Amino acid sequence: MHLYLWICLVIFFAAFTQGVAGFGSALTALPLLAIFLDIKTVIPLVGLFSLSITFLLFVQLLKYLEWRRIYFLVVGAILGIPVGALFLKKLDEDTIQWTLGIILIAYSIYGLFFKSSKGGIREGWAYFYGFLAGCLGGALSAPGPPVVVYTSLQSWSKDRIKATLQGFLFVSYVTAVLAQAVSGVTTVAVLRCYLISLPVLILGTYGGSYCYGKISEEWYRRVMLILLAFLGAFMLYRAM
Repeated sequence: MHLYLWICLVIFFAAFTQGVAGFGSALTALPLLAIFLDIKTVIPLVGLFSLSITFLLFVQLLKYLEWRRIYFLVVGAILGIPVGALFLKKLDEDTIQWTLGIILIAYSIYGLFFKSSKGGIREGWAYFYGFLAGCLGGALSAPGPPVVVYTSLQSWSKDRIKATLQGFLFVSYVTAVLAQAVSGVTTVAVLRCYLISLPVLILGTYGGSYCYGKISEEWYRRVMLILLAFLGAFMLYRAM
């Protein structure tokens, strides 16, 4: 019984985090759940949780989504996945994580303490950042960071940023969850944990969304950058 209570607490916190920032549920849940669950249970469980959270936010923000922006990112990601898999084969995984962690922390510090251009970057850069996301997805199963960086560089409203993140992450999580189901790693035990925690997941997601609605555009960008810094620090921690 205590086990399910801890799972519910972790999932509430993870759902609340993504409800506010638009990303970060997997980053939050995976290391915490791995403390008291087997990693083979944690990975498909986090996939189901992340897909559910992303779907709830995706539906909320659908009116702000421009499908063309998702298309460019997804095309780039498809091209990058095999390259990332090749990198994983050729390079040490720790080296990839050290590099990514340092880049994310440096970018976050720059974004927090230095003013960036208000004009945003050209739409064509979506292919490049999508490609980087695919590389990281293929190498580390972590496609999110480049897309978060790309959206944070745009002059879009916070609703459009969050909607674009959900669209890209939704496609990524659907692919991952289907692959895990087909491979047989999504067991009855995984589904039981998922169903027990589902009400808490919904509560956390909508609670985070409520808080998101109360913060300004500037503070939303700051929250994104702070979470990116934590993501970078987590990458460095895993590499040590």
